[in-house]
This record gives sequence, structure tokens and C-alpha cells, in this order.
Amino acid sequence: MPATVSLDDKYVATQGRALMSGVQALVRLVLDQRRADAARGLNTRVYVSGYQGSPLGTLDGEMRRAQRHLDEAGVVFQPGLNEELAATAVAGTQMLDRAPGKRHDGVVGFWYGKNPGLDRAADAIRHGNLAGTAHLGGAVALIGDDPSCKSSSVPSSCEPMAESLLMPLLAPGSVAEVIEFGLHAVALSRASGLWTGLKIIADIADASSTVDLGALAHDVLAVPAPPAQPRARGGALVGPAAVEAEADLLTRRLDLARQYARETGLNRITFDPRGARLGILSSGTGYATVLRALDDLGLGEAELDALGIRLIRLAMPYPIDEEALAGLASGLDEVLVVEDKVPFLEGHLKQSLYGRGPGPVVVGRRDPSGRPLLPARGQLSGEDVARAIVARIEAVLGADRVPERARAHLAAIAPPPPSRIALPMAGDLGARVPYFCSGCPHNTSTRTADDTLVGVGIGCHAMVALDGMHRGHQIGLTQMGGEGAQWLGMAPFTDDRTFVQNIGDGTFHHSGSLAIRAAVAAGVTMTYKLLYNDAVAMTGGQRVEGKLDIPALTRVLALEGVRRIIVTTDDPGKYAGVELDPIASVRHRDRLAEAEKELAAVDGVTVLIHDDRCAAEERRLRKRGKLPTPAERVVVNERVCEGCGDCGDVSTCLSVQPVATEFGRKTRIHQSSCNSDFSCLKGDCPSFLLVEPGTRARREIPELPVELVEPRRRFEGSSTLLRMPGIGGTGVVTVSQILQMAAHIDGFHAAGLEQVGLAQKGGPVISDVRISSKPISGILRASRGTADVLIGMDIVGTAQPATLAVARPGHTVAVLNTAVVPTAAMVTNRVVPPNSVEDALERIAQVTRDPLHVDAQWIAETLFGDHMPTNMVLIGAAYQHGVLPMSAAAIEEAIRLNGAAVENTLLAFRWGRAAALDPAAVAAALARPLPPVVEVDATSARRAAEVADGELAQLLATRIADLAGYQDRGYAERYAEEVRRVMVIATEREGVEAGRRLAAAYARGLHKLMAYKDEYEVARLHLDPVEVTRREAEFGADAKVSVLLHPPVFRAMGLQRKIKIDGRLAAPMFRALRAARKLRGTPLDVFGKAQVRVVERALIGEYQSAVRAALANGSVDDAVAVAEAADLIRGYEDVKLANVAAFRAEVAELLGASK
Repeated sequence: MPATVSLDDKYVATQGRALMSGVQALVRLVLDQRRADAARGLNTRVYVSGYQGSPLGTLDGEMRRAQRHLDEAGVVFQPGLNEELAATAVAGTQMLDRAPGKRHDGVVGFWYGKNPGLDRAADAIRHGNLAGTAHLGGAVALIGDDPSCKSSSVPSSCEPMAESLLMPLLAPGSVAEVIEFGLHAVALSRASGLWTGLKIIADIADASSTVDLGALAHDVLAVPAPPAQPRARGGALVGPAAVEAEADLLTRRLDLARQYARETGLNRITFDPRGARLGILSSGTGYATVLRALDDLGLGEAELDALGIRLIRLAMPYPIDEEALAGLASGLDEVLVVEDKVPFLEGHLKQSLYGRGPGPVVVGRRDPSGRPLLPARGQLSGEDVARAIVARIEAVLGADRVPERARAHLAAIAPPPPSRIALPMAGDLGARVPYFCSGCPHNTSTRTADDTLVGVGIGCHAMVALDGMHRGHQIGLTQMGGEGAQWLGMAPFTDDRTFVQNIGDGTFHHSGSLAIRAAVAAGVTMTYKLLYNDAVAMTGGQRVEGKLDIPALTRVLALEGVRRIIVTTDDPGKYAGVELDPIASVRHRDRLAEAEKELAAVDGVTVLIHDDRCAAEERRLRKRGKLPTPAERVVVNERVCEGCGDCGDVSTCLSVQPVATEFGRKTRIHQSSCNSDFSCLKGDCPSFLLVEPGTRARREIPELPVELVEPRRRFEGSSTLLRMPGIGGTGVVTVSQILQMAAHIDGFHAAGLEQVGLAQKGGPVISDVRISSKPISGILRASRGTADVLIGMDIVGTAQPATLAVARPGHTVAVLNTAVVPTAAMVTNRVVPPNSVEDALERIAQVTRDPLHVDAQWIAETLFGDHMPTNMVLIGAAYQHGVLPMSAAAIEEAIRLNGAAVENTLLAFRWGRAAALDPAAVAAALARPLPPVVEVDATSARRAAEVADGELAQLLATRIADLAGYQDRGYAERYAEEVRRVMVIATEREGVEAGRRLAAAYARGLHKLMAYKDEYEVARLHLDPVEVTRREAEFGADAKVSVLLHPPVFRAMGLQRKIKIDGRLAAPMFRALRAARKLRGTPLDVFGKAQVRVVERALIGEYQSAVRAALANGSVDDAVAVAEAADLIRGYEDVKLANVAAFRAEVAELLGASK
């Protein structure tokens, strides 16, 4: 039976094990510090302040979720306006003893921020460190380090800054050590009077693990009690007093820190064989990476003992106790120093050994001959360290001493030799990169002319640097708060008149307001686009501290000297009666480009405030019932849709997805991810509808079609490593947490690493989960060739080389979701979505075994009408495939503990199991018969059968019937006869198969051109019974439907946007137009005189002549290429005319090549 566990265990339990993340361990740390003080009878409290930033971007959210526990413990959490002011507030906690009305004897202050935030707060921390800490207080800086620059503007490593600040630094290498070293950090700060840093690297903050709580009790850890007596501290540190304080800091206080490390054994030898010759020295995650590399190489304690390898861990990399460090390395021939980026410890070790007589050779970044050994780029991986360890074993101990398993691992992780000829992979799905969420206001507000000079800043809008289409000519990326100041240095030296700087409201209130003041003071001409989305969206949607509303903002900006302000919004009406500053005006967001151009003409500094709430925040508020859900849903009539991609181009929205249909690629709105911002409605396309759902048929979930039985386990042994690539925002991290909790319930040790980066913006997520019957040590990231299971939640991410590299051919089992979720490149037509994923599956199959393929998204959306349960369907399939070591009961209990959509999630898990057991039975149980796209009458079927048989006859019958409805039976007959004649010619030239191949391509292309979508056809297709039936099945027969049209006649009259027509009024108009289709092409055709209609009629003859010319002058393959070029002709009005020009150019080139 599963053990009884609670989600509160991570904060309240004192014995046993609890599952927690690295960030949650920081919350546990502040609670444990209060418990330790209370146990000692100390009247203290804890104060936490800082500014969100990855990898600590979720700390404030966890603090708020734990508010009840914080309040009970006496912990005050107060987010800072920015890092500098938060650090000043934390420094203030150490001055409590000077306040006559103090209620407590001391306050422990915790500051948090990412490494660039440490840079910003450096002045405040330097002042605080100089002034010192209280003996019953203590100040700890929680520093988020992102060495791989996963979600930061710059890569980082905080050791040099800690040294500059004279701030002792502790470096945890695991989730448990966050608590252990954090308690030591407080005690060290109290003992030495210094601020102490706690280095929290992304691989720790984003990790989770089962933690032995009993081993982390302060008495078990033997964390020293605070000093009994307060330290003497003077008044304000000005002049000579500051010099004296600095001298005290450089000598006595830093020496106290070194003494603390000696007495508590923070820096120590962790493995020391007799006669050791080679040492490996590292700190924090560097030490954890060493452990992972040794494990991958098969070098356990017995092997290390036989080889004579000593392991040295420095929990406190600064300040260095030179005598103690030299002692740790004594007797060795060589020390390999493993650390990211700068050779910080390497330099300190060399300095410690200098002048002490013969000592070991020190290597790290380079070997003794100066050749590169460990890379400086990014973060060291297990593979990097494994190669370095083997290289030093060979050099120091002898090549014959390297164990065979270690050599085998090196061979397995060796990168394949580069191909001499670089060829694109067939069916390449491209890469998934972070992108704006569906409905993101930044997606619209950052669009600008390609020749506009644009400054990139910090925030979601920085993704313009990843997607440069229509985002201006980008110049540089500034730090947070420096947005636009780069123009001050450029403007005097360029003839460019103006500059546009994107800045978020979070950044503005953090520090960016000063940049606007500086721009005014410098007298430059530029426009700030202030993206007011009501949240600090990049780090999780936190509220903006000290936020001004827009009326107050306009007044403040006017007082600063801004010359003009325009507010753009989706609802200008909400500003009726609102008093803005006189220099401000309001426009609809559709006029953003016009507003930007207007401001560019103004001398001086101007501001465009784009008032549009964060899409992700809107979804959260709607789920909580704090924001109404829009009544209308956007729907595309796929028959009217041309698949031109214009709606995807104007909106660049990930919910506007390409879909394959009988009549080629079309567009469909992915309803469950759509945020209803309606930006896709722009343009001329008449296929869009607004539907207000009516009475929907109750979604009945059928009984499972198979009886679930326990699977046969595919792996033996004590541990299992899962790699799960997925998509940000689809619940990958939640699934990882559920699996780890299930393993914990079953008594396993569990740990996971969520490699998220900008994943919440639709980017790639990779989750590595380790489950073991033994405690898990070492860095959690999977090394090359070590994964046991590949659970591919995203086929695009799974097929990437970096993911496939962790698989081991013949060992790794793959469980794959075969659905393709379109990438931003697919939505914006830069990558054509594949017709099949077979090529990707084949690449995955080359490095895995026993594959299980499941269209988990189809199952989820068919069952629940929502894509979110997709990943849990796949987990059910993986469980049934025998690759998960925990029990089904434990997984289901973990789902209940998680508490989100419990019933649907349980059903998704069980249906996934069923899909692995009997996919045919699941498909049959969920199958919903779809009506044919076109009702094929007997006459059309008979005529098609006279031309061809099999699939080609079906293709022709559908199009013959459609053209009969489009115009008349004679029109359809001309089509059928033309296809027949071309097929006969091709067959005579190159045989039956060639004839059928050309006929299929020609039948599709000729139908496309003959069935051009004029006003009559658009009306007919909006009345199409198949489309009406599909819409009613999804939204109810009583749904209210509106049609959005932009007819050429209205466009000629100057109307710039579509008009919305109630479906009940549109229906008779459509019926009249459908009846009038007989006028098409006659003198009475009032619509046929438009330029685009003239071109459409001419294209039919052009196309027929081009195909015949290619067939006459070249091969059937040449003719097929020309026939398939018709697919380029898509869209309406100007979009179509542009595509016609591309078609004509393509055909001319093909015909020229065939001669």
C-alpha cells in the first residue's frame, strides 16, 4: 500500500523523507531557521525580500503558497521593488538592535535575486557587509546562478562577485544541501558579522528530490549556536570609521569565516584512499557533476581506491583558507579542479600551494602543457568531466589503469564524425523555440517596420530577438533598467532620426523610469513602447510592485518631460471619462502602426503605452473566476479557408494552427489554447466566424474498452532514468512531479531536473527523472547514452540531436506521442508542417528499442475536448509498456495529491494504459464517424470511375461533385475530361503509374483553380451542410454565429476592417448569392470585373497550357512539378495576387528547366 504522505510534508514534517524542489527547499530553509532559533529559546524573526528572476523566478510564488506556514513561524515575506532596494531592506534588519521600540532580539534577513540582480544590488550589499550583521540576526543572499544562460540575458557565475564584495559564499550541490548549507550560512553570518551568499545554480533551483528530513535537523547537522554576546558596532560608517570597518572586515571577520569552515568541516576530503596520487577538487554543482561523471564511468569507491583518486569538496569556495586548502591537496601528484567558467578555485589552489615546497600539479581549464582540458563555455556536463578525468588518469597513473567500462563509456559519448556533405533531413520538423503565448499582447505591440531601429530589453518582449520577422532593425540588448539609454550614446553619431525602445511595465517600475528621465535630459528623439500588461510575465506573472495605473503613469511621464503619449488598447471605450494627462490620447490597438509613425514624427521623447493584459495572466484569472471568459470563440470555416497563412502571419499566434484536409493545408483555431484576443481576424480572409456557444451535447466518456492488467517490467536493477522532452505550458513539470511523488509514495528515492529556460513561452522543456531504491547523488541531468526511457511528449523536441544523444541503442525504450504540435515557424509558414512523422520516428528508432507510438493528443482531445491531459495519457501508456518502476496505485494517489483536474487526469492515465494494451480497441471506442467533405452523387462517382479507379477515382469523384455544386454539371464535366486527357498523354509517354501520378497532381491543382473562391463560392461554402454540422457538433445547434467579411466593394469605399454580420442575417444573403452563381463569368457578373477575379479566370487556361507544355517538352516528373506549383496560389485579394506572381515565376522557371 502507498505510504501516507501530504504536500505539506516538505514544510512541516521533521522525520522521514519528503519530496521538494530546490526553490521549495529555500522556503523550508527559512522555516527551519525559525525552528532552530525557537528550539534555542531565541526571540527572533525572519525577513525575506528580493526580486524575481530565474532560476529563482518562482520563489515568491512558493513563499505565497506557504504563507500560512510562514505566518505561524514568524516569517515576513515582502517582495522588493528591485534588487537594490530589497538588499537595503535586508540590511535594515541588522539595525534592529538600535531601535528603541524593537520587539525581537534579532531578525535573520534573506535577500534573493538572480546573478545580474546581485550586480545591481552590489552597492547595497557592500554597504551592508561593511556595517556588519547582528549576532542574533544574520544576512544571507540567495543568488540564482544561470551558467548556461537558459533564461537570462547573460551567463553567470557569482564567485568573482562574492569575492569582490568580501562576502563568504556557500555552494549547495543538491536540494538537501540547500537546507544544510543555508542553515550554515545563517550561522556563519552571525559568527563572522558578514553577509553570506548561497549559490543556487539553475540545476539546483529547477531540481526536485526526496530529502531525508531527520538528517537536516539543526542539532544533527551540528550547526553552531549564535554568539552569546553582541558585537560592538559604531555609528554611521563615514570617513575614518569606514576605513576601520573595512580593515576589520578584511582581517578579523574574514578570518572568522575561515575559522567557521574549519570547525564545521565545510571544506573537506570526501574520499581518501591510501597512497592517493590524483585529486579531484570541486564545489557545489561542480562536485555533483564529478559524482555523475564517476558514476557514468563506473568508478565507484572500490575503483577509486584501486586507482588512488582523492575527492575534495569545498562547500565554501570563498573565502579560501590557504593553509587548510593546501592540506587537503597534500601528498598528491596532481589536482584536477572542476568548475564552471573562470578558473576561480584553480587560481586560489595555486596561490595556496605557492611557496610551500614541492606540491601537486594543478590542472583545470588547461592541462600541464597548456592544452584545453575543461571548457569555459556554459556549464560543465558529465561528459566534459568524464573525458577530463580519464585524460588525467592516463597522464598521471598510466593509460593501462583506465577501467574497461570507463573506456566503453567514453566511446559511447564520443560525438559522431561530421558528415562530409551536409544534407537536410527528410521530414525535418525543425526546432521548437520559445515564442509568445497565444494572445500575448507583446506579439502585437512589438511588430514594426523592418527599417525601424529597435532596442531589445528584458522581459517577454525580448523574444523579438528570437523571431526577427517584422520586429524592426534590432540594435543590442540592454540590462534591466537601461532600456533606451544606448540611444543616448548612438544618437550624436548617426543620421538616423529616431529610435524605438520596448520596455515592460515591470521593468519600468523596477528601474526603467530612470532611463526615460535620462533620455529626456539628453534631448534625444525616440519613442518608448511601454508594454503595460499588468504582470511581470517573464518570471511567472507576479504583480508589479509599486505599480501606477495608466492615468497616473501619463501624468508622471508628462512631468518627466515626455512630449507626447498615445495609449493603444483593445477597448478604447473603457477610457471614456478617464482623465489622462493632456498630452495623452487613446487609439484602438489596430492603429498601433499609425500611432507609432505619428510619434516618430515628434521631436523629443514620446511614449506609446500598449494597454493589454498578459495572456497567461488572463487565463489564470479566468480559471479563478476573477475575469469573465469571452462569450465568442473564433472558428475557421475550413472550406472557405485558403490555407494562405495570412492570419498566422498577422497574428503570429500559436493557436492558429495548420491542418491537413482533403483540399490541402488549411487553418484551424486550436480552441483549448486560444486566448480570444482576436488578432487573427485581421486581413481579408472571409473564412472566420465568431461563435457564441449554445447548448453543447454533454461529452460522454465511454467505459474503457479493455481490462487493465499489470504490465511486465522491461528493466531490472535498482534505478531508472527517464528523459521526457515536452512543450512549455503543457504540464511537463507537473507530470514530473507526479511521477516523483508516486515513486516517493512507493518508497523509492526520486529526483528530477526540469530544464525549462523560456519554456513557459511555448519553448522546449526537458525533464530528467531518476527513480532508485538507493539514495541518489550527483547532478541530475542525463549524460549521453545513459537514459533508460525516452518519453517523447513532443515529437519535435524528441527528434532533436541533443535529446537522442542521451539514448543508448539497444537499451533505451521509447514511448512517443505522435501528434505534431505546430512550432512558431510552422504557424508563420517558415517551415511547412510535415504530412507524416515517419522520418522523425525512424531517427528515434535508430537509438532506441521496443517503441510504443500513441497519438496521445487525439485521445485527450477526443475524450475531454482539451489538449492538457495529453501528457498523462502518454504516462499511462508508458506505465503499461512496463518502463515505470512505481505502481499504478501510487501514480493515481499522486494525481489525487496534486489536486488539479483529478478525475480527468485519472481517466487520462487509464486510457493511456488502455491505448498501450489494445490501440485498436481504443481507436474503435473513440472513433466518431465524420461526414465526407463533399457529398459525392452517383453521377460524379460514375464519371470518376470512367477516368480512373481506386484512390484516384475517389479523389476525382470528390472534386467532380464539388465543381458541379460550384457551377454546374457541364463545368464539372470539362474538369473530368481535361484530367482524363492529360492522364492519357502521360500514360502513353511513360506508363500507367506515371499517368496516375500526374493525374492526381493535376486533378488537385486544376480543381483548386477552377473552384476559385469568389463571392458566390464563399456564400455557398458558408452554407455547406458538412461545415455547419461540424460546427454544431462542437458548439451546439443553438450557437449564435456571426460572419466576418471584408468585401472588395466595401474596401473600395475605404472600409479598412471586416464587418461583423449576424449569421441569421447573413444566411439569406448567402442563399441569394449561391443561387446567383449561374451569373459567374457572364456580363451580369458584377463581381467578375474586379482585378483579382480577372486574374483567377485567366489562371485556369494558363495552368492547363503550362502543364501540357511541360509534358510536351519534358518528362512526366517535369509536368508533375508544374502541376503541384498550383499549391502556391492561396489567399484572397492582395495576398492571392502576390502568390499568383510567385506561381507564375515558379512555373516559368520550371518550364525553362524542362526545355
